[in-house]
Amino acid sequence: MTEQQEQITYPNLPLAVYRELAAHLRQVEGVKIELVPQKSPKFDYAQSQIDHLVMGYPMTILPQEKQRIEAILDYYAQVHTTYERKVLEP
Repeated sequence: MTEQQEQITYPNLPLAVYRELAAHLRQVEGVKIELVPQKSPKFDYAQSQIDHLVMGYPMTILPQEKQRIEAILDYYAQVHTTYERKVLEP
């Protein structure tokens, strides 16, 4: 089974909120989440400890599960900040 991967970045989202987002996304069947730490050599208190998350899910994901993913991502965008989303090549 092949997997689709996406990179999702919410600029300046705190670590705790990234973890909360990851927990919500993991509740969707088949979704895997990896939090990628910030790689900046200079400490900036206003910068998130997380650079982005990588979300993986099966290419055969059900439409209602895909819709749940969209709803979760949009909720965090409305409450916190807009996000950038990029499909990763296999």
